Amino acid sequence: MSDAKLVKEQQIMRAMRKTLTSIVRDTAPRDGNPSPLSPETVENIRMCLGLISCREGELAEALGMSRNERPHYADETPTAQPLQFVPPPGNKLN
Repeated sequence: MSDAKLVKEQQIMRAMRKTLTSIVRDTAPRDGNPSPLSPETVENIRMCLGLISCREGELAEALGMSRNERPHYADETPTAQPLQFVPPPGNKLN
């Protein structure tokens, strides 16, 4: 499968995940009211989100990214991690 098709599938997976999580958020029980979703529906949503997550990991690997790597956005400020410099053994600093 070409990289373009893999990227498109990533976009589809992301849209499906966002849609499902929005549905869950919008139908979450509030003020002691019962959930409008049946337990079976909740379990099906859970299974779908698990499958989406698994496929997103497979797609990331196919594109040469790590499974935990998150997308980078053009307007995102890059985060730098501080480096700790350790002098080589036997090299004394004043």
